[in-house]
Amino acid sequence: MVFFTADLHFSHEKIIRHTQRSFSNVKEMDAALIKNWNRVVGPDDEVYILGDFTMKGPDAASELLYSLKGKKHLIRGNHDSFLDSPGFETSLFASIQDYKEITYCNTLFILFHYPIVEWNGMRRGAVCLHGHQHNDKQYNIENLKQGIRQYDVGVDANNMKPVSAEEIVQFFSKII
Repeated sequence: MVFFTADLHFSHEKIIRHTQRSFSNVKEMDAALIKNWNRVVGPDDEVYILGDFTMKGPDAASELLYSLKGKKHLIRGNHDSFLDSPGFETSLFASIQDYKEITYCNTLFILFHYPIVEWNGMRRGAVCLHGHQHNDKQYNIENLKQGIRQYDVGVDANNMKPVSAEEIVQFFSKII
């Protein structure tokens, strides 16, 4: 199975207040994010992280990656500077890119950290996945109502957990 997520901001205290996450501290938030991830992702699943994994540096990033199930791919976000640290082992990710296109469930998915106005296959059913904005669930619902195949895979819009490709395909199947 394939999953998508973004904007986890592990170990980032200020994100709790900035996005009004319902955690009293960063330790509680990190534990919940890990638990939610590992509850839905299996060891053989692939997870595309669309940016902003953690701002805490290479040691914290490595420790977190070891604690999360699945084969992890990273689409760089604006807060992923741990990647440039000499001490970070990039092989903890199956791949690292700025942008990627994958086909899954007969659907072309465009993966980018930032939302974009137009994308490859936009008028032929392709779905643009992004993070960055820390939207809530209503953002995705509004896009669906307007017939826009753009989906925020960030944890703030998806109950603090990764979302599967199947869930996204099913979500957009409601567009007539």
